[in-house]
Amino acid sequence: MTKKQIERQDFVDNAIYQLILDLNPLPYIRIEWDIERIGRVRDALESIFVPKICSKQLFYPSIEIHHQTELDL
Repeated sequence: MTKKQIERQDFVDNAIYQLILDLNPLPYIRIEWDIERIGRVRDALESIFVPKICSKQLFYPSIEIHHQTELDL
């Protein structure tokens, strides 16, 4: 992945974590960084943006992994 793509991932994950902190109705309870929780929010946001506003790669860049199946052989 490029530096720009990694920076985009970091930006999205950090923005989601900050949103979770900002929306916490009990601010005296500390919410730890949890990538699984962040990922659930990211998936929900992705469903809003992709494909009507932008591509998945533009919203949250990733490396596409192709799994070989019997049909590929």
